[in-house]
Amino acid sequence: MALDQSFVGRTYPPTDPYEVGREKIREFAEAVGDSNPAYTDPDAAKELGHPDVIAPPTFVFAITFKAAGQVVQDPQLGLNYDRVVHGDQKFAYKRPVRAGDRLSVTSVIEAVKTMAGNDIIDIRGEVHDATGEHVVTAWTKLVSRAAEEG
Repeated sequence: MALDQSFVGRTYPPTDPYEVGREKIREFAEAVGDSNPAYTDPDAAKELGHPDVIAPPTFVFAITFKAAGQVVQDPQLGLNYDRVVHGDQKFAYKRPVRAGDRLSVTSVIEAVKTMAGNDIIDIRGEVHDATGEHVVTAWTKLVSRAAEEG
């Protein structure tokens, strides 16, 4: 069953703040194989003009995808998460994510469509720090695959 177009524009409440830690950044950088010293060495980050270590660009995916869970789990939307695959991801940064940031995400449904029996939903995550400063916008595309016949 196709998702309801009336959900386009629906905004979900901001998430509880996620505190970005140096160790989480280091672990993430190591996991993705990025040895940029700005991710692990506060002095290297400061030489680049940052107050502390910064996170690799895709680090924020973990918190924006978790925030998108509010959308996915919305019983009124009716998305069949058992059939969902991750379709695409994009980021637009105002500034890097830094150790010590306390980030909250507000998720908005940007688009709902059906193609070849697959439901596709685009979710925009607006990420702000504890002062209300906009840090990054993340777009997540989820595809709920059509049920197989037979």
